[in-house]
Amino acid sequence: MSGARRVVVLDYGFGNVRSAVRALEHVGAEVELTADRTAAENADGLVVPGVGAFAACVDGVRAVDGHRVIGRRLAGGRPVLGICVGLQVLFSRGVEHGVEAEGLGEWPGTVEQLKASPLPHMGWNTIDAPGGSVLFDGIEKERFFFVHSYAVRRWELPESERLRPPLVTWAEHGGDRFIAAVENGPLSATQFHPEKSGDAGLTLLRNWMKGLDT
Repeated sequence: MSGARRVVVLDYGFGNVRSAVRALEHVGAEVELTADRTAAENADGLVVPGVGAFAACVDGVRAVDGHRVIGRRLAGGRPVLGICVGLQVLFSRGVEHGVEAEGLGEWPGTVEQLKASPLPHMGWNTIDAPGGSVLFDGIEKERFFFVHSYAVRRWELPESERLRPPLVTWAEHGGDRFIAAVENGPLSATQFHPEKSGDAGLTLLRNWMKGLDT
């Protein structure tokens, strides 16, 4: 696979990692599933998956120094993509069953239970993407596959005149609006599973991989 973009899927014990690996390979990436810090720091792209409880996933990321890897990559402008709980752990805190846990703090905000029925929110749903989105270029009207009961329901990062604001994509379930994706320079994340979202999800991964060439 000469010339293929090298992508590491961070293996920290949580997440449907095999399906993510297969989807990335399908769109042309050379994929390594590993917790090795050097490999994760040096890859063209890093994917942080996640399934399960917020606190356990944060602990898992920290146990393999994933928080330091993410920080070093972002400091160097190197792309990172979070998926599902891999999006949630990037926020500052999570509250599940009344227990609060500290997140990685890349963005302010709280992961909390959706105020909707039924839960979990499981299945295909549309999204509301902002203009200029790279991830959703050409797929703004498509549906994506979600499975979660918790989400970030408010965007809390203050606007700055000096920095370009992140692009925030929203979705709605049972009348409750929540963050479906964020694009913030080299850091992107989706609440849904692109690897389970058919052709639309594969297109999103291709769109993300275009940023690995810059």
